Amino acid sequence: MDFAASEAIRLDFYPLYILPATFIKVITNNMYIDSGTGLKVKGSLTVRDELEFREEQILSPYACLSKNTKGRRFKTTPCFIRTAFQRDRDRIVYSKAFRRLKHKTQVFLSPMGDHYRTRLTHTLEVAEIARTIARALRLNEDLTEAIALGHDLGHTPFGHAGETVLNDIVPGGFSHCRQSLRVVDVLENGGRGLNLTCEVRDGILKHSKGFGNIIPKEPGESARTVEGRIVRIADVIAYLSHDLDDSIRSGVIKQSLVPEDVTRVLGATHSSRISSMIKDVIRTTRVTNGGIELDISPQMLETMLDLRAFLYDNVYRAPQVHREFEKARKILFELYEYFVRDKDSFLRERKRLFEEESVIEDGRTPYERRVCDFIAGMTDRYAQNLYNKIFMPSSVV
Repeated sequence: MDFAASEAIRLDFYPLYILPATFIKVITNNMYIDSGTGLKVKGSLTVRDELEFREEQILSPYACLSKNTKGRRFKTTPCFIRTAFQRDRDRIVYSKAFRRLKHKTQVFLSPMGDHYRTRLTHTLEVAEIARTIARALRLNEDLTEAIALGHDLGHTPFGHAGETVLNDIVPGGFSHCRQSLRVVDVLENGGRGLNLTCEVRDGILKHSKGFGNIIPKEPGESARTVEGRIVRIADVIAYLSHDLDDSIRSGVIKQSLVPEDVTRVLGATHSSRISSMIKDVIRTTRVTNGGIELDISPQMLETMLDLRAFLYDNVYRAPQVHREFEKARKILFELYEYFVRDKDSFLRERKRLFEEESVIEDGRTPYERRVCDFIAGMTDRYAQNLYNKIFMPSSVV
């Protein structure tokens, strides 16, 4: 059902779109009325000021306004042009960790075909889905996009196989959510991190919990902002559809094996599946207790859970996929053991991968965690090449 046909369904949702009663009124070039306080303020408006004022005029009362950010870990001068969340988005896009996502596995390890998803294209699809939902609900697209673009910066090479092996062997365990936060807080920018806003950092940390609830039930599992909670749902929508799409393309499964209820509710194409899930979230979300409660209809939630279970049983645990994951586990396990034993080799190789970041040592991070940071930051091909260099024989003449 398209939006035109379902327009009547959304009439009850229009209260979300009520604009603030007070608009910004520029009196002269050197004075304006602050829409928040109603006071006359001297000075010229910057581009950032105008963007922040525009947010107040357009966004839902439940959106997280850029000017209301809780700030950064380290105080910094505001940008003349960009809002705080736009600045975060740009810092993430220009980071080295973001660029490395193009050579990290989504599902299929080092695929030879040009059209399979990588961790980077997955991230871009999550950002698109999240922005679409945020835009429809009149929430802050810039905050939503920044969280989405940063949510997987800490993911390991070889997808969740890499995450599993590091969680098993590294003291204190490993989670790509926590690692993504560590990347933006510590590992990027010569050990100084990206110094992102609290709202983006919170959304990155709480974007996922593996096979857990799509919409968390425990308060501590949910992001503080609605925009952060949208990214968690968008992440699931993205991988459910594109992992199925890639699995059919690769021949791991056939379209005819997809459960009938999944095809009936979501559709038979990638586009129809994405659209069905996005529209359901928008239609089902409501205002309760003075805030927005993101929701999914019972039928859609059951279908999404059925599809997730199908993917786990028939794709992620499929023999041909599992065999490659076991090889990947072996590579990362042996690299970790090797570098834990040989600190000189570790420092030398880490400098080659992280360049200036490699010289930053705070003296407080356990050595095993630094080795973990190094391995988690590798791309698939870097890990494979390094493994071959260390463990495979080579010609000496």
